[in-house]
Amino acid sequence: MVREGKAESCFHVRLWCIVVLCLVLLSACFIVSCVEKIWGCCPGTWKPFGSSCYFISSKEDFWAKSEQNCIGMGAHLVVINTEAEQDFIIQQLNKTFSYFLGLSDPQGNGDWQWIDQTPYKENVRFWHQNEPNFSAEECASVVFWDERGWGWNDVFCDSKRKSICEMKKIYL
Repeated sequence: MVREGKAESCFHVRLWCIVVLCLVLLSACFIVSCVEKIWGCCPGTWKPFGSSCYFISSKEDFWAKSEQNCIGMGAHLVVINTEAEQDFIIQQLNKTFSYFLGLSDPQGNGDWQWIDQTPYKENVRFWHQNEPNFSAEECASVVFWDERGWGWNDVFCDSKRKSICEMKKIYL
């Protein structure tokens, strides 16, 4: 009878060890999922980089319509703040297309403005050589030119192009 009690006691200790181990593993999984949520996430088809999410439109439209499409998704046309951001974005693009940026010169007087009111800085710009070059082209796009690679170009706002939308990551 004593031996049966000892065996039963060993069984209970093992069972409790398994229960505690499972609780520790579940807790670890919960903590990891919370940390991931604190870091932020992007909607399914959006690409994450830094504190933002990016959507590359497959549809071509005018600049104003492209901005409205971005707004409809809770975003705006992309604002490029760093070379690292520019490098990330161009890796997502197809070289055969041109993509609207959230940069425009509404008066055609060289006063370029970002759509989110970020100050336009001369040191954070990636214009192709000799661009912008025509005051009637009041919107900016990023385009690949064989001899020059990726860079910005001033374009007519009423031309149809693909676009890049940007939103801040969602933090839960």
